[in-house]
Amino acid sequence: MANYTSAPADVESGLVEKTVVLVEKPSSTGWMGKVLGGLFIVALCLGGVMMLSFYWNRSESMLKSGQTAALTKTEADEKTDHHKTLKQISSKAKAIHLVGSHQAKTKSSKEKLEWKYNVGQAFAQGGFELVDNQIIIPETGLYFVYSQASFSVSCSDDDAEGKDARGRLTSVSHRIWRYAESMGVKDSLMSAVRSACHVGPTQDNAFRDGQGWYNAIYLGAVFRLNQGDKLWTETNMFAELETEDGKTFFGVFAL
Repeated sequence: MANYTSAPADVESGLVEKTVVLVEKPSSTGWMGKVLGGLFIVALCLGGVMMLSFYWNRSESMLKSGQTAALTKTEADEKTDHHKTLKQISSKAKAIHLVGSHQAKTKSSKEKLEWKYNVGQAFAQGGFELVDNQIIIPETGLYFVYSQASFSVSCSDDDAEGKDARGRLTSVSHRIWRYAESMGVKDSLMSAVRSACHVGPTQDNAFRDGQGWYNAIYLGAVFRLNQGDKLWTETNMFAELETEDGKTFFGVFAL
């Protein structure tokens, strides 16, 4: 009888299948790459924001500089235009302004208030003329006529002109006359009177101490004047007039 020996494996059962499971081992190199990639993206974003902010601030600065330059230029142009306009107006203005000068009475002349246009701030332009102490109107139109007479009156008893029985000066006056050349008519345009050296409760002693009375008569109004009309003034108390520093003047300007 034959003997049989068992084999290590059943032949019929076939080869035993072996299953191998592959486990992926985490790589430190891949993890670092992701971190660096994220940081790179953040850096790009920050750089973009910084670049945008830089260009925005630069654009805003350039815009403000441009606006400031434009505003400065506009202001300069406006000033130039204003000066040009004033210069044009002054060059085309028709006006005359005279300052008074007191001429004392002599054997050959009478005491009078003499008007001058070639001294101080006095001038004449636009066709106005001063002839025989009278202003000649250049053309028909509306004009503003004005004049002022300033007085410094001594109220002592030593003066004789214009005093009342008590030895006090009573009044000063100033008037503007017009002579219409076309009609041959003389008329008064304006006039005013001021009482001087009044004796009152507080003034009597002052006047006795030699203190004076100071005042001015101003006249001014609009009139329609004709070409060739003549204007002049009439003032009393010439010796009491103050003519220095432009205190007494006479003028006309066209409207």
